[in-house]
Order: sequence, then C-alpha cells, then structure tokens
Amino acid sequence: MNEELEKILNNLSDAGCGSEELQKAKQLYEASDTEALIRYFRKCRCSRMDELHESQRKVDCLDYLIRQTAKKVDKTQRRR
Repeated sequence: MNEELEKILNNLSDAGCGSEELQKAKQLYEASDTEALIRYFRKCRCSRMDELHESQRKVDCLDYLIRQTAKKVDKTQRRR
C-alpha cells in the first residue's frame, strides 16, 4: 500500500469510518477515480454530520432534563 493511500485510510478511520467505507475508498483510489472518490468523501462527511446532529439532539434532551430538574430544586428550596 502506498503512503498516500495509507494516509487517506488512516484519516477516514480517524473520522469514524468503518471497514466497508475504508474498502470502498480504497477501491476508488486504486481505480484512480478521483471524482468518485471526492463524491464518496462527501458522502462519508454527510454521514458523520448526521451522527453529529443526532448526538446534539440527545445532548439537548439531557440539557432539558437538567433545566427542568434544577427548576424543581429551586422551587423546593424557596418554599423552605
């Protein structure tokens, strides 16, 4: 495996891409299909962004629970 391909695969792996994604990128690279490789990188990026947005939604839910619970604590402490 050449150095450039190894860097690409390592970078994809660091980005959270799985073995199937790495294999697909390797095939496109070895076929010298640069345009398809760029499209594939963009597709992988979109997948990571979807994951990021889903994680943000989960964090937002936890933030809501924290705020709601803190409000209850504040009300209870004021009554004393």
